[in-house]
Amino acid sequence: MKTLKVAMLGFGNAGQSFAEILLDKHQQICDKYGVDVRVTAIATGSRGCMVQPRGLDLKEALRLIRETGSFPADHPDYYEPLYADCHCAGEPASMTIAREADYDVLMELTPLRIFSGQPAISHLQTAISRGKHAITANKGPIAWAFRQLRDLAEKNSVHFYYETTVMDGTPIFNLVDETLRFCTVTEVHGILNTTTNFILEEMAKGVPYEEAMEEGRRRGFVEADPSMDMEGWDAAAKLTALLNVLMGADITPNDVDRIGIAHITEDDIRAAASRGNVIKLICHGAFSDTSENASENASENTGQKAAARRVTATVKPVEVPRDQLLANIDGTSSVVSITTDLMGKLSIVEHNPEILQTGYGIFSDLLRLIANL
Repeated sequence: MKTLKVAMLGFGNAGQSFAEILLDKHQQICDKYGVDVRVTAIATGSRGCMVQPRGLDLKEALRLIRETGSFPADHPDYYEPLYADCHCAGEPASMTIAREADYDVLMELTPLRIFSGQPAISHLQTAISRGKHAITANKGPIAWAFRQLRDLAEKNSVHFYYETTVMDGTPIFNLVDETLRFCTVTEVHGILNTTTNFILEEMAKGVPYEEAMEEGRRRGFVEADPSMDMEGWDAAAKLTALLNVLMGADITPNDVDRIGIAHITEDDIRAAASRGNVIKLICHGAFSDTSENASENASENTGQKAAARRVTATVKPVEVPRDQLLANIDGTSSVVSITTDLMGKLSIVEHNPEILQTGYGIFSDLLRLIANL
C-alpha cells in the first residue's frame, strides 16, 4: 500500500474538522485507493508544532489541542526548529516545516492576511518548488498570486488545489474543471460574504445593527473586528479568487471596485423594502470585451488564456427585487452564478454552512489529488 504524507500548516477549526473526517474515512481511503494517508507534521502559530515522519497520532493531536489548548513541549513529537544558520533565524516554524519536513502534500490552512496573502504564498511556493503537491484553504494565495503558483505547479509537475477558498466545500472550481469542460466562463455573480448577508437580513427584520453583530459573534461567524467583512474586503478576495481561476483575470483585491455595507442604514433598508427590494452585498465580474471574438483565446475549462481581455470586478450593495434568487439567500448562506458560453447560466447555493463543510472541502481536495496520482 502506498503512503501519502501530509503536512498541515494551521490547525484551527477547519484543520481540526478535516482531521476528524480523515480519521473517520481513513480505512475507506485505504480500501478504495490503496493509499495510507498519514499526517507527518502540524504547525500552529502559537500553540506549538508536532512532527513525526512515520505519522502523528492524529486523534491524540486533536485531544491535546482541544483539552489543553496547545501541543506540550515535553511531548515526544513536539517540534521546535533548530536554526543551523542565521539567515532563517526567527522565521516561523511553519516555513521551516514547509522547507524541511518529510511530506508529499502541503496543506496551507493558516489565517488569511487579506492585504498580502503572506506568508501563505511563500509556504506554497516553498512546497511546490520542492516537488510537493499543495492544497490551500487560504484564499490569499489565490487572490494575490494564483497565476504564479499555478505555473510553478505545472513546471514542477505537481497538483495544486484550492476548493475551500470560496464557499467552503461547495464544488465550484471542481464543477468547472470536471463537468463544464470546454466551456468558457464569461461572468461570475453572487453573494460571497456570509457576515454581511446575515447583518443586512437581520436589519431588514428590524434588529438594530449592534444587536445583529453581537448575535453573529455569539454564533461564531462574526469576527471581533468585522471591518474586513463590512468594508467588502473578504468578498473582494473571494471574488478575485473566482475570477483568477475561472476567467484568467490575473487581478488582486486592490483591482476590485469595492464598496462595503458600513454606510447602509435602517432607513436605506426600509426605503428598499418600500420598492419591493432587499439590499444585498453583490459580487460581480465579467469580461469588459463582449465582442463575438471574446472566447477565441480561452483555454479549456477555465479560460485562463483569455487574460488578454480585461476582467472588471465589483463588490457593492445592490437593491435586489424580492422575486429574484439573490434576494432569497438568507442567513449565512452564499450563492454563486456562473455564466458560460456553452451551458448558459448555472447557480449553486450553499445553505448555512458549518465548519464541517470547510473541513470537507479540504478533504475533497485530498481525495481529488489521490485519484489523480
